[in-house]
Order: sequence, then C-alpha cells, then structure tokens
Amino acid sequence: LWGQGDKASSDSMTLDTSRYLHSARMEYRRKQHGVGIYVHMLDTWALFHDQPIVINDRQAAPAVDGVEAHNCSRREDQIRLSLLAVDTHGYTNAAMAIAKLLGFDLCVRLRQLSERKMFLARGDTVPEALERLTVGKVSLGKIRAGWMDLLHLVASIRQGRLTAGEAIARLGSAARGDPVHAAADELGKLLRTIFLCDYFTIPEFRREMHALLNRGESVHQLQRAVYHGRVGVSRGRRADELRAISTAHTLLTNVVISWNTMKMQDVVDRWKVAKHPIDESWLRRIGPVHFEHVNFRGTIAFDMDPYIDALIERPAKQRVARLK
Repeated sequence: LWGQGDKASSDSMTLDTSRYLHSARMEYRRKQHGVGIYVHMLDTWALFHDQPIVINDRQAAPAVDGVEAHNCSRREDQIRLSLLAVDTHGYTNAAMAIAKLLGFDLCVRLRQLSERKMFLARGDTVPEALERLTVGKVSLGKIRAGWMDLLHLVASIRQGRLTAGEAIARLGSAARGDPVHAAADELGKLLRTIFLCDYFTIPEFRREMHALLNRGESVHQLQRAVYHGRVGVSRGRRADELRAISTAHTLLTNVVISWNTMKMQDVVDRWKVAKHPIDESWLRRIGPVHFEHVNFRGTIAFDMDPYIDALIERPAKQRVARLK
C-alpha cells in the first residue's frame, strides 16, 4: 500500500560534530557544526543507499550516484527505480540529463518556482499560453556538438569505469565551456521544462512527489533519535570511519522501520480476523517511523561468529592456515 518500489526520494541530514573535524561545516539553520549523511529512501520506506557528504555543497552527484548504484545491482527480473524526488540542492541541469540517459527521471521540488524559467529550443515560437512566463532559449547546436561525448560518458558509467557521482562532479560549474558540459546543461534545461509542465498540470504527480519528499523528512526525525549524540573527532577523521558511521546509522534506522512495519502488519491482520478491517486509504498515510516506544539507550547484542569471515578481512597467512 505504500508503493511499488520503483520510486524513491533522497535528502541529506546532519550529524552534529566538533568544529575541529576537517570535514565539518556550519549548518546555518541550526547554527551547529556537522557532517552530512545523504540517504536514499524507497517509496516503501526502506533506506537503500547512504554516503557521507560535506554539507552545504550541491548534492546532485550523490543523488544520481545512489540510484545508479541501486539499479546496477538489480537483476533483469527485479524492479528498478524510474523516479527520484529531490530538493533544490539535489539537482543541476547536467544531473537531470545524466539521470535521464541512465534511465530514470530526476524530479526536483524547486524553491521560488515563480522565478524559474522554462526553456524552448532556439527558433521555436512561444505558445500563447506561455507568453506571460519568462521563457529562455536552448541551443540545439550545443547538444549536437557534445552529444557523442555525452553518450560516451554515460557508457563509461554503465561499464563501471567511473561512478555517476564522479561524472556529475566533473560537469560542475568549473566545466563551463566544455562541449560535454554544454550539451548536458542544454539538454537538462529542456528536461526541466517538461518536468515543470507535468508538475503544474498533473496534480496526482505533484502530490506523489511531495509525499515522497515528506516521507524523507519524517525519516530524518527517526535518524536523529537513533544518533542523538555527536560524532567525535577521534572517530570521524578518515573517510572510511565516516562511511562506517553512515552505514551503521542507516542499518539501525532500517531495523526500527522493519520492526514497526512488522508490528503494524500484526495489528492489521488481527483486526481483519476480528471483522474490523482498517481502510486501506488510512494505511497508505501511516508510516513506520514512530520511535516513542523504542529504548535507544539499550544494548543490542548480535551473534557475530557465523559472519566473522565475511566481516573481517584476515591477513593472508591466517586465511591459508584456516583453509588447511
């Protein structure tokens, strides 16, 4: 009832830390230094990708990178993502173009929509219905000039020669003047225009996209409850340490979401047997992110022995000895 698993949203949250951590930046809304964790969430409430980032930077690269990493891990008979909803920080025109060529739509909830332009190809006449809007022009010549190189870039992503995040990072503002950047930027303007037309004229599409983003904000509240302290300087100096913190944080958040989902399903099944079913429209709007009943100060014990070899990389001599 929550979704089909083919749509997702992504957003960043901040973990508080000391200002002496090299990757820490000031979050101006909360007036606190912190490190960012960028998380992707399916429309079924599951968190499927995370990575540490530097806050206040554009987040288009990790947004597209997470979806492509997820889709690449899917078999042909498994569901792949076709739509990713992001906020203004999670997109650029080039990122929209790369995402489309990789097989999914990057949909953005833009800030100050009244100031956003719509674009038409140079030489096309503006429709009468759009005469009151500010309409920019797109150069099809620039798209043609950089089209083959842009396809080569996407093919390199698909072959694993570089990640989608690395490709989009190369197409940032510093790449202006490069034919590939120009082609991706001009194509992204056209794709953004198509998206805005759908956004303004299809209420169901707009409502679904906002619902995905609002779910992500709800998950952030749970994530802050899971990690209520600060990232210590001694634990977040290296990239692998931040990665471990991010992944463990996401794992524990998924544990709470899974537990809540299981308990909610038990109640639904019990009420059906008691001839008191719950309206499905209600269940669609009830999320499994409540945490008042969870004791986050407790201790969780895991039986690690069956998974030691998979989790810990042993020295070569010890591995040979174990094989003998």
